[in-house]
Amino acid sequence: MSGDIAVLGAGLHPWGKWGRGFVEYGTVAARAALADAGLEWADVQSVVGADTVRGGYPGYVAGATFARALGWQGARVTSVYAACASGAQAVAAARAQLLAGLADVVLVVGADAAPKGFFAPAGGDRPDDPDWLRFRLLGATNPAYFGLYARRRMALYGDTADDFAQVKVKNAAAGALNPYARYRKPVTAAEVATSPVVADPLRLLDICATSDGAAALVLCGLDYARRRGVPDPVRIRAVATATPRYPRTELDLPDIATDSAASVPEAPAAFRPSLAEAAYEEAGLGPDDLSLAEVYDLSTALELQWYEDLGLCAEGGGTKLLRDGTTALGGRLPVNPSGGLASFGEAVPAQAIAQVCELTWQLRGRAGARQVPGARAGITANQGLFGHGSAVVVVR
Repeated sequence: MSGDIAVLGAGLHPWGKWGRGFVEYGTVAARAALADAGLEWADVQSVVGADTVRGGYPGYVAGATFARALGWQGARVTSVYAACASGAQAVAAARAQLLAGLADVVLVVGADAAPKGFFAPAGGDRPDDPDWLRFRLLGATNPAYFGLYARRRMALYGDTADDFAQVKVKNAAAGALNPYARYRKPVTAAEVATSPVVADPLRLLDICATSDGAAALVLCGLDYARRRGVPDPVRIRAVATATPRYPRTELDLPDIATDSAASVPEAPAAFRPSLAEAAYEEAGLGPDDLSLAEVYDLSTALELQWYEDLGLCAEGGGTKLLRDGTTALGGRLPVNPSGGLASFGEAVPAQAIAQVCELTWQLRGRAGARQVPGARAGITANQGLFGHGSAVVVVR
């Protein structure tokens, strides 16, 4: 049986700092996705919500929260939490329901109302939580290990601070063309270089902001799409939610390496097979078949690492792709044509869903000024807590 499902609708609430609740943002995105699909809310048989731990109890039961906000109509509900990978795992849950015949139409929604500044662990002291331990024992906020990633690349591959700045320049140029982006202004390398240092060598403009925002997808089986008069829909062909492959040699010590896994020297090389290869194997295609990619650029240096982790180039070759213009709009393989987190900021449960929205619009040929000509296949990638990540392959 084919593992393909159809993307019938995609919708976003613009990113920003709006000062309202995540439910409002998610409802706007959901209604936009339903309108894009040409469906009514009553047509939806299942809702999968990507949870937000900062939204109080409603955020922990996001599926039911959005079902209630849209109006009780009998749909089954599912709620998924996996930090930054929540959106992709929500897509995976929806896909499983469709392939199992449990529903014909599933709505996937993720939304967040993020606080200003660094994300703090929710729920007070959590000594069994690696993130809590990292903050409490090391004082290492997320930008600290973004800086470690950057230093690692500088030491191993000769990357420079200007290379990192050029990632921001590239993504800001794309984001300036995206009406949903929070930051819609081109940025120069000089502006990056003169922004305040946050975690050396990374500066303020090297690191993504925290944002309010929402994204939604209406997913269905291929037969249902044909019955709706969509014979050749954009399709999700693979969803990989995988963990790295490296040993824990000190089992009695706290595992303080979380989503970056940066404390293990071979971690980036070990992460690639478990995520990218799983996605490519399931989809039956490889890096050479891609037209574009949307990756989780929490920092500029991390985007370069994704080029390698997704097999777009050999280990250490990410900077050459950047310098050659390969990953810019107009290049052979644009990465983050949406503008990425550099332009949106991070609305945790929404961003992985927004990545699929961008691929959907690109593969439909409806991405406006940021359109990748002839786009036929794309991949998303992001990472969640405790080292796991997710990738979604979308084809036309």
